[in-house]
Amino acid sequence: MQRDDLSEAVQWRTVLVAAAIYSSWFVVTAFHAVLPLPLLVLVGGWLLAWQGSLQHETIHGHPTRNRSINDAIGSVPLSLWLPYRLYRRSHRAHHAAEVITDPQHDPESRYRSATDGMGAACGRLQSTLLGQMVFGPPILILRFLAGEGRRAIHQPVQVVRDWLPHLAAVIAVLWWLDHVGLSVIRYGVTFVYPGMALTMLRSYAEHRADLGSPGRAASVEEGGLLALLFLNNNLHAAHHERPALAWHDLPAYHRIHRARFAAQGAPIYRGYGEIVRRFAFHPHDDLIHPSHRIPLS
Repeated sequence: MQRDDLSEAVQWRTVLVAAAIYSSWFVVTAFHAVLPLPLLVLVGGWLLAWQGSLQHETIHGHPTRNRSINDAIGSVPLSLWLPYRLYRRSHRAHHAAEVITDPQHDPESRYRSATDGMGAACGRLQSTLLGQMVFGPPILILRFLAGEGRRAIHQPVQVVRDWLPHLAAVIAVLWWLDHVGLSVIRYGVTFVYPGMALTMLRSYAEHRADLGSPGRAASVEEGGLLALLFLNNNLHAAHHERPALAWHDLPAYHRIHRARFAAQGAPIYRGYGEIVRRFAFHPHDDLIHPSHRIPLS
């Protein structure tokens, strides 16, 4: 995927975001012991989710025209569990999927193909927004690691190539955490888990299998601070139509094409307050993909 704004050699707003994320992470981890636990969870979760949004930008070719520089900015493994190489491969496959949302084509789909078994049971746990944010992080990590275990049997050399750079960088992160006295368990509870939960708030309602909009995607307007946290990826229909467009250019593109997105059937939510009110305790959709549902007799 090539960047969409070749006139700008370096996107300094994205560089500033990267500097804010990494400098804040060092400061917050260094002074974690003096921060009240609720504040540590809030700030730690924000920084991990924000870095996930930054990684999404670097995967799409920002903030420079040099992929190696972009990857260096995005590949710092603050989440510990997800190798950047695998996220990049998965996300590019998501955008290139023949049928976005179908789990047999789209590696990032929330939908399932099985109507029973453990996968379907996990899907039911994640069907509401609250369930997704509470149960989604451990389910996602366990599913991912199980998949990597299976892949290691069939593609051991590729798995080693994918994981070695990641593990080397993880060692550096763990060294710093040990240096500042922040245990891995406490870091997971105060940074990784809430960061994943915030990211799942963004992704919960952004795709539906029955939509005719670009990428079968929705849009969440009036994001406020969350729009900054998600780097405007909440304007998801615009992002899927122009995936190489930089985050700071998405709002203008969304405004210009809003009426067309709505006419195509793309849901447009006023904000995340609406998402919470509508879906905290009620499913957004049946998570068995329509192509795999058993017809009612």
